[in-house]
Amino acid sequence: MIVFVHGVPETAAIWGSLRSRLDADSVALSLPGFGCARPSGFGATKEEYVQWLVQSLAAFDEPVDLVGHDWGAGLTYRVATAHGELLRSWCADIGAIMHPNYVWHDFARIWQTPGDGEAFFQNQQSLAAEERGAVYEMFGVGHDDAVAMGDATDETMGTCILNLYRSATPNPYTNWGADFAPTHAPGMVLFPTEDPFDDEGASLEVATMLGARHTRLEGLSHWWPLQDPRRGAEVVHEFIRSVH
Repeated sequence: MIVFVHGVPETAAIWGSLRSRLDADSVALSLPGFGCARPSGFGATKEEYVQWLVQSLAAFDEPVDLVGHDWGAGLTYRVATAHGELLRSWCADIGAIMHPNYVWHDFARIWQTPGDGEAFFQNQQSLAAEERGAVYEMFGVGHDDAVAMGDATDETMGTCILNLYRSATPNPYTNWGADFAPTHAPGMVLFPTEDPFDDEGASLEVATMLGARHTRLEGLSHWWPLQDPRRGAEVVHEFIRSVH
């Protein structure tokens, strides 16, 4: 089973076109609060999302092939290094966020700042879905997909994003780096060459630390699953086939 985990600010829908091109059983999980309800008492911290993912993967009958994007990638790295028995293989992008020297991007720093983060999402809620989606189009997402992403950004998602990012300072490696070592399950770090939120040197170093393959996605940007789902499906399928 291939299990996909999305990132921020998005829902499991980003995997739909890619999954439809795979000749394999797959499921796309929805992070709590992202296009679905936020459970009562759920703090939406990075540790709580890890625990949620661990419990979700443990519900499968056997180890899975885990594919993560953005924060889904961050959770994938954590599961691969701390709960590797749950995985057959793993694949994740934005490796730079797991580098010891990673500095959060401008949006993240706004979200991590009390008051500024709340104002950001209040402003977002005042915009039409097309206006929100215009940002994603700048990163190569098609118009319809971009509008759908903009439409999905609601108050619940915004609050979860603030909690998540504020739990990850100064960076994820600070809390998770002690477990960084070559993973038991084979892995692959993806590097979309036009992703402004990633860094190739840092991505390569993270892949080396984890004993993982490093694959460039030439000409693709941050939302590569939507930008070129055919190519994304090919890369994921070829990797999984090569390690099993």
